[in-house]
Amino acid sequence: MGAQPRREESLGRILDTPRGGPTILRIVLGTQLRRLREERGISREAAGEAIRGSHAKISRLELGRVGCKERDVADLLTLYEVWDEQEREEYLELARQAGSPGWWQKYNDVMSPWFDRLLGLEEAASMIRTYEVQFVPGLLQTRDYAREVIRLGHPRDDGRRSERRIELRMERQTILDKPHAPRLWAVMDEAALRRPLGSREVMRAQLEHLIEAAQRPNITLQIAPFSMGGLAAAGGPVTILRFLEPDLPDIVYLEQLTSSLYLEKRDEVEGYLVVMDRLCAMAEPPAGTVPFLEKLLSEY
Repeated sequence: MGAQPRREESLGRILDTPRGGPTILRIVLGTQLRRLREERGISREAAGEAIRGSHAKISRLELGRVGCKERDVADLLTLYEVWDEQEREEYLELARQAGSPGWWQKYNDVMSPWFDRLLGLEEAASMIRTYEVQFVPGLLQTRDYAREVIRLGHPRDDGRRSERRIELRMERQTILDKPHAPRLWAVMDEAALRRPLGSREVMRAQLEHLIEAAQRPNITLQIAPFSMGGLAAAGGPVTILRFLEPDLPDIVYLEQLTSSLYLEKRDEVEGYLVVMDRLCAMAEPPAGTVPFLEKLLSEY
């Protein structure tokens, strides 16, 4: 059996990866610090005292929910008896980069408090699998279609706030155009395509956009037709994010009307993976997506 990679090599790899971003770096930092603590047999309470905090603060840090000051990381490394200067510097650099703001921070005035984590995870993902029941996936919406969706979800917005939300959605989509873009594998319920939003022109432009997207090498689209019966309608929309970094497990994102859930426990994630695999197996194959969309386009 080959030698296991040193932890500092793993840290260096994640720092150098083009998929790195503050959200994913916080998760990596927290995971590595948790491993160090557990290897030394140190409790969360003791670790919290070392950084003048509580066990709850350590828990949030280890889950990647919050950033961590360099001073706190340095104190934890001392507590965990990490003396190698190069390794310590890797951790401190990770903390510095994890504390930097994401591009989406400029939209804080119109962004739901739970949504920034999804944007960071999308930026770092190698694959995004999503199933949508009611709308075209946000990563594939045209500007005019997005405007109609946003009007439904935020009826009290004025024109300025509505346009800010649209700009956020359009900038979010640019991850699919980057050199190390994630692969997007989307399954859309037929109802999401047949439910008209906005004018006839808006729907025609959206369908044309999907036809173009379906032919891109990093995008796979499938349609879950009405003939599938109950399976496709068994639940709401779901997104599963996968990462290249072996230390990072798949994460399930479930969006609700006024909140969202992020599932990371293995048994919960595996349950959604089974459902997603079943959906993909029962939906129309990707080769049938463009003909389906072209037929639907001819009806508008």
